[in-house]
Amino acid sequence: MNLRSLLTAFPQFGGADWGDVRVTGVTADSRHVFPGSVFVAVKGTQTDGHRYLPDAAQRGAAALVGERVDPDLGLPYLRVEDSREALAWLAAAWYGYPASQLVMIGVTGTDGKTTTCSLIHQILLTAGHRSGMVTSVEAVIGEEIFDTGFHVTTPGALELQAFLAKMAKASTSHAIVEATSHGLAQKRVAACDFDLAVVTNITHEHLDFHGTFEAYRAAKGELFSGLAKTPMKSHGTPRKAILNMDDGSSDYLARRTDVECISYGISAGANVRAGEIQTDADGIGFRIHGRGYDLPVRSGLVGAHNVSNCLAAFAVAVEGLGISPEDAAEGLTRLTGVPGRMERVDLGQPFGVIVDFAHTPNALAKALQTARELTGGRVIAVFGSAGLRDIEKRRLMPQVAAGLADLTILTAEDPRGESLEVILGEMAAGMQGAGSKEGDQFLRIPDRGEAIRAALLRAQPGDLVIICGKGHEQSMCFGETEYPWDDRLAARAGLADLLGVPGPAMPWLPTSTT
Repeated sequence: MNLRSLLTAFPQFGGADWGDVRVTGVTADSRHVFPGSVFVAVKGTQTDGHRYLPDAAQRGAAALVGERVDPDLGLPYLRVEDSREALAWLAAAWYGYPASQLVMIGVTGTDGKTTTCSLIHQILLTAGHRSGMVTSVEAVIGEEIFDTGFHVTTPGALELQAFLAKMAKASTSHAIVEATSHGLAQKRVAACDFDLAVVTNITHEHLDFHGTFEAYRAAKGELFSGLAKTPMKSHGTPRKAILNMDDGSSDYLARRTDVECISYGISAGANVRAGEIQTDADGIGFRIHGRGYDLPVRSGLVGAHNVSNCLAAFAVAVEGLGISPEDAAEGLTRLTGVPGRMERVDLGQPFGVIVDFAHTPNALAKALQTARELTGGRVIAVFGSAGLRDIEKRRLMPQVAAGLADLTILTAEDPRGESLEVILGEMAAGMQGAGSKEGDQFLRIPDRGEAIRAALLRAQPGDLVIICGKGHEQSMCFGETEYPWDDRLAARAGLADLLGVPGPAMPWLPTSTT
């Protein structure tokens, strides 16, 4: 590709005489610059990419992009207002604008995004469409499944556009993308040209990054305000916003968009509404009422909170894409589970063990409420709070557990560069402030493996142990090092030791004493 072709997304540079400059790739990492690369200088939280413009030039960059004045390095220089947004559009141009060939569905919210993406994907497959998705768990393109990273939710712009290009090449018709607040604020999805946007809920999370709840909510709103800017595509899918009428974000997001809004929820007046809700250990059952349909639905997803996720997916499919209500209801039935979401671990023990991704106060409350519904015995919760992240959760989540769990074990969860002892101390203060006594209602066990062992050891027949915060994730961060870790593997290791049966070894962490 030559530079002129790459710059089709930037009309302001169209008159520059750069047409014969050959381009071999686009990157925002100077270490990945090769002869012919276009290097985009992005200012990050730890370092400023503009510092590496000379290094990129020495490595053979064909052109440079940045927000500051031309560094006069003898190369074509594109000065832009927002380097992150420029990176997204350059990535889209490099991969041939794949979003223009796909029906693009963006899913945002605090909790339930991955489950909702998976439900939409299953409905599309049930209805005979070729669907792909990119979530915090994986990217699915046809029969191929790709890991999206240790702690990655929305991948970087280059990786995301590469996934979309694979989908377009595989003749995929629909792409479902989990759009996080970070991904929206950092413009990773800026060139995705979404046709439909859906929100699950907006509750307390990521205030370490956004500063205030209002800024966090505003980042989510970018997905909806961007709908009206999506150019018309050959498939002709109308732009629509799918909003949760039961959530406080509904009115705000409706004001942020100029396209038609479709509401879902349990509340009276929602366009897509659930009633006659029943929950049990095998899943949920309810009826979906809407414009011209009234259908029974049965889902293997556990917990009443998944009714909302099912409604969101149904609204996208039926009201947004025109899929028949019957196909949509069948698709909801076919999804039996999502990795790391209320996932059972069973080695024949006489008590329940569940691993869930719940890592926000709202998600933890819903997980523990579901645990209560699943057992007549005690609920034993194991969770932590991440370092270098929203510190307010260290008080809020223990308060939730104090009211809903019989025993809480506080432990490590990606302490990163912070003191684990300090984090646990802040969480213990939250428990104590809610009236829980250490040694009786809660324990502090820094090593996560030992915390899981302790929970399993204390469980009696009929109890339920729920391990929250990590879910599907495959690593635990101490300092700047990612150590292999999987809560499901750790639970199996602990159960195998307890039952005296063959099983995996407990993963090692820097806090381990053995």
